[in-house]
Amino acid sequence: MRKPKQTPVLGRPALIPASPEDAILDRVPNPHPDTNYVARFAAPEFTSMCPVTGQPDFAHLVIDYVPNRWLMESKSLKLYLQSFRNHGAFHEGCTVDIGKRLAEVLKPRWLRIGGYWYPRGGIPIDVFWQTGKLPANTWVPDQGVAPYRGRG
Repeated sequence: MRKPKQTPVLGRPALIPASPEDAILDRVPNPHPDTNYVARFAAPEFTSMCPVTGQPDFAHLVIDYVPNRWLMESKSLKLYLQSFRNHGAFHEGCTVDIGKRLAEVLKPRWLRIGGYWYPRGGIPIDVFWQTGKLPANTWVPDQGVAPYRGRG
C-alpha cells in the first residue's frame, strides 16, 4: 500500500489562519470510494463576528456529506472553522460560504450544512444549504439540534 502524501497541517504545529480565505482545507483519500455512506462533523461552539456591531456570534454547525474520492482532513477543518472567529459576516454568509468551500474541495456525492445560530437581537437564525440530492438508499440521520426554545 502506498503511503499517502503528507498533508499541510496533519501531524504538524499549525496556527489559526487569519481569515477563512487564508485557511488551507486539506483532504485525504476515501478508503471506500465505491460505497455511499454519510460522514458528519459537528462544531457546537462555532464563533464568528457580527459585521455591524463587531460582537461575537455563536452557532452549532452540523456538516453531513457522502464522500466520493475524498474525505475532509479534520484538523484542517477545525483550523478553517476557527478562522471565522475574527471574520465579520452574517449568519447566512458564514453558513453558505462554509458549505460551498467544502463542496469545492471535496467534490462529494452530496453535502449539507445546518447552521443553528444562537439569538441575535432576540431572534435565532437557522441556515441550511446542500448540494444536489442524497444518493438513493443512503441513510442520513436527523442533525439532532433542537430548535431554539429560550427559557420556556
